[in-house]
Amino acid sequence: MNALDFYIDGRWETPRDRATLEVIDPHDEQPFSRISLGNQDDLDRAVAAAQCAFSDFSRWSREQRLDLLAAIIEGYRRRSDELAGLVHREMGAPLSLARSAHVPAGLGHLQRAHEVLRDYAFDRVHGSSLISREPIGVCGLITPWNWPLNQLTCKVAPALAAGCTVVLKPSERAPLSAMLLADILHEAGVPAGVFNLVNGDGACIGDGIARHAQIDMVSFTGSTGAGIAVAKAAADTVKRVSQELGGKSANLILADADFDAAVRHGVAGCLRNAGQSCNAPTRLLVPRAMQERAMAIAREVAARVCFDDSDPATAMGPLANAAQFSRVQRMIGAVLEQGGRLVCGGVGRPAGIVRGYFVQPTVFAEVTPDMAVAREEIFGPVLAIMPYDSEDEALAMANDSPYGLSGYVSAGSLERARAVARRLRTGMVHLNGSKADNGAPFGGYKQSGNGREWGVFGLEEYLEVKSVFGYQPG
Repeated sequence: MNALDFYIDGRWETPRDRATLEVIDPHDEQPFSRISLGNQDDLDRAVAAAQCAFSDFSRWSREQRLDLLAAIIEGYRRRSDELAGLVHREMGAPLSLARSAHVPAGLGHLQRAHEVLRDYAFDRVHGSSLISREPIGVCGLITPWNWPLNQLTCKVAPALAAGCTVVLKPSERAPLSAMLLADILHEAGVPAGVFNLVNGDGACIGDGIARHAQIDMVSFTGSTGAGIAVAKAAADTVKRVSQELGGKSANLILADADFDAAVRHGVAGCLRNAGQSCNAPTRLLVPRAMQERAMAIAREVAARVCFDDSDPATAMGPLANAAQFSRVQRMIGAVLEQGGRLVCGGVGRPAGIVRGYFVQPTVFAEVTPDMAVAREEIFGPVLAIMPYDSEDEALAMANDSPYGLSGYVSAGSLERARAVARRLRTGMVHLNGSKADNGAPFGGYKQSGNGREWGVFGLEEYLEVKSVFGYQPG
């Protein structure tokens, strides 16, 4: 595999006379690789290969697809160290986090797809009719740079499990882990044309995937603005569009919760992956009388962050690229101009760091719902502490957002946490510090998207529903 290559129709090929793009290591801002940027001809060839392969692959038996997924899982395990190294260099995750979270997330989705496929009922009889779920066809997958392996595998694995063929455009900012995954799929025996990868930017390859008449479904993860553009581009061909978009998740800590532990957990969650997670708990809602205590705890947690991976429990890497670094710096400055109360952090790199896209862990307090830091997805290690006077006010604040991806509730009893969760307008809620479950659906309400990934729901995104009337004797 050459980094300048595309993977089309079962082989790596080096495109001629294509523009190239440097891949930058965000730790030192230096290029360490270079990729080719595809054009419409490259995309058309990949789509044609996927179309040709669909006729046969869609008829593979459950057992054949299970064997294929098992081979992919084995190859992924075998090359996990390589995958972690690429994630570390291409998007900046500390090597400890790449090994403990990024790579295991990808493996988990592959394993879950295998588990779901093993037991899923594609055909169900209803009276005299058969209700059958069949692969939707050629799927265009557009993935982001922030959790590259997680987003690659939670799309590719169910698509293959369903019997679909794939054209993938990974983020041009973090493409190398995707290319290694393509190599793993090739070695596992994925048939020619079933999986294809074309690197490129959103304006050409991303838009081309959305518009392509021979692509039956698009799965997109990224910003809400880019998701709107994808949906508009796809509208003329009336293809299915599944989107996992932005978030501004509220973390409600109720007065009877284990307050100190909940605040520490919430602040650490906001800073994880340098804040570059769509479901990060970036709004910390606390009783007004306890805001000062929350500020002190947040300051302590931020002060323990290290930038050299010397302590994996508190390590934080740089932001993934120059554009994101500039955006986060600009937004921190805007909050300061609006009069936000700065608890710690601020504009500029951490003390002693002169290179790399490193950002200070930044906390603002006394944030009100009208402030930009409470409404806009910053996508960096920036936390807004928002005081409230009653549970009803807290819920109103939590729901006062164009987003509705995730929510977090800490309470003194599980029953109370459950009751509050019912009132949140979000696609997911974590109760009392619980972790995500990749067997449950991942996705959001409102402008956080319109599809679901993970588990059974993730598989069904790649299936069409067919009714066969008179299937059974009347």
